Amino acid sequence: MTVDHPVRHLRVAIIGGGPGGLATAIALSEIPNVSVTIYEQASLLREVGAGININSNTWNVLQLLGVADTLTSGHPTWTVLNMNGRSGEELDRREKPKEGVKRPTIRTQRTKLQSALLAHVKPGVIQLSKRLTRMIDKGHGGVELYFEDGNAVVVDLVVGADGIRSVVRDTAWSDYEIKFTGTTIWRTLLAWDDVKDLDPRFGITGWWHTPTTHVYFSPVGEGLWEIAARAWQDPATHSADKKSWGVPVENAHVESHFAEYLPDIREALSRVPLGGWREFAAFAGPELARLTEWDNKVALVGDASHALSGAFGSGAGFAMEDGWILAQALAYWKNDTSKALPLFDAIRLPYYSRMYAHLASEADRRATKLKTLGNPSFDDRVRNKIITDGGKDMSWIYQNDIGDVWKEWVGKLERAP
Repeated sequence: MTVDHPVRHLRVAIIGGGPGGLATAIALSEIPNVSVTIYEQASLLREVGAGININSNTWNVLQLLGVADTLTSGHPTWTVLNMNGRSGEELDRREKPKEGVKRPTIRTQRTKLQSALLAHVKPGVIQLSKRLTRMIDKGHGGVELYFEDGNAVVVDLVVGADGIRSVVRDTAWSDYEIKFTGTTIWRTLLAWDDVKDLDPRFGITGWWHTPTTHVYFSPVGEGLWEIAARAWQDPATHSADKKSWGVPVENAHVESHFAEYLPDIREALSRVPLGGWREFAAFAGPELARLTEWDNKVALVGDASHALSGAFGSGAGFAMEDGWILAQALAYWKNDTSKALPLFDAIRLPYYSRMYAHLASEADRRATKLKTLGNPSFDDRVRNKIITDGGKDMSWIYQNDIGDVWKEWVGKLERAP
């Protein structure tokens, strides 16, 4: 049941054409009297990166969006390993239960998710080569958006789906700042046939660790294999360009960070074709006090709303959940942003607050354990990185059913005096 009052016509601009922006557009397009446009800065809509996890929470929101059956490519990750990258010791093996699982967690190509979403975006919704340069709050007149090509548009609601380096967030939350975390990530895809003669464990999704680095290997379907390698350096002494996101990098530069790894791992890295690596500098920022601004004319979804730099490996799922909930809130309140956006905030802000609290708790746990070890060895420090099944229950993220969450909130609203 929805609230019975006249339906306002709503002009919505979504800034950013990633999974969060596309999902938001799909969900909003189902609402009467809403006109929605995605403004994407790229001249060609393409995903930057390599692989992506589709966990149960992501499948749930894809089902609600009508997209789940369109995503058919990927590698089921029934088994996940954590290994010592220097010794090859198995530190943790997680076997996921198969009974009663309708759709298994998969690792797939980011482009496959994007294509599945695009198939459900209505024609004419996406405008390319639209780099947002500034926004002006026009009060009751809406928000005026200015683009690099000289064009401008006035809308009633701006959805910032433009990632961790969000222009929307940096404008409406002008004092917000993200900082380099010290982590640099290198990603690539290559043919599984090019590496299948190496350690057979490379065919199982898994992380190979040293104390300050790791190398992640996983099949992603269609004969492709993913490498995502990370290295950490103290951000107090190392800096990174905020714009370093998906930039090409020399093979030798990547390989130099993983010289202490097992020979087969170094060999796998050396088989990446020249020009195959892309570099991503990880930035993060503090928790926001709210996800809406400018008198309920601006809302943030995805990484723009919680600058955690991929800490949970489910960022696309979170972004799509955001977009779907925003659409449900608008539909419930008949496009009244003064009521719908506070509802969106009430549902999603505590969820992200819990994530920040979890990360802080885990960092404290690791630091405390290291102190108890006194003078930890290389292997001790590697073991201290691993979160095993004996740790905290993470079902509130990976088994989250956003449809059930919404039903619970509707029940609260209907019972309210």
